[in-house]
Amino acid sequence: GLASLLRQDRRFSETPADRTDRAGPADVTVVAVDTADASTLSLLHTLSETSSPRFVLLVGRQWQADIFAAVDRGVRAVLCRDSFTPAAFSQTLLTVARGGGSFPPDLQGTLMRQVQWTHREVLAPRGLTASGVSPREVEVLRLLAEGLELPEVAEKLAYSERTVKYVLYGLMKRMNLRNRAHAVSHALRTGLI
Repeated sequence: GLASLLRQDRRFSETPADRTDRAGPADVTVVAVDTADASTLSLLHTLSETSSPRFVLLVGRQWQADIFAAVDRGVRAVLCRDSFTPAAFSQTLLTVARGGGSFPPDLQGTLMRQVQWTHREVLAPRGLTASGVSPREVEVLRLLAEGLELPEVAEKLAYSERTVKYVLYGLMKRMNLRNRAHAVSHALRTGLI
C-alpha cells in the first residue's frame, strides 16, 4: 500500500501509524479515507494536535466535507483513488513538503467560490481585504508611489498629516516593513497598487 510506495521513492522516509503514514522531510501526513466528510475533519483535528497540520487526503468514493474547513484543519492536497498513480502521489507529497497544495479542479472551484464569498460577505463590509491591507492603506500607498509627500497625501485624501502617518505606521508595523520605501515596494511587488 502507501508504505511500499513511499519505500520505492528514495526521496521519502516513512513511519507507519494506524490509518496514516508520515512521509517526507516536511512531516506530511497522508490520510486514506473512503469518504471525506465531517468525521474525516474530526480525525484531522485529532491528528493535528500531535503533528504538524499538513495533510494529504487520499479519498476513495466522494467528497462531502467543507473544503474551507478541511484547509483550516491542515489539508494541503487531495488525491482521488480513481485517478491515483504512484507518480502523482510522489509529486503531490513533494509539492506539499515544499509548502504548496494540490486539489482536484472541482474542489479548487469550490474553494475559490468560498474565498470570493468570504471576501464579499465577511471582509468587505468591515473594510478589510484578503491581503490584510485596508482600502485606506492602499490609497495612502498608491499616492506615496506616485511621489507625493505626506502633507500632499493628507491634502489629497482630506486627512490630517497625523492620520496619514498613523495609517502608514500601522501598516508598516503589522507587515514588518522598515520604512515608506519598503512599504511602497511591498505594495508594488504584491500587486496591492
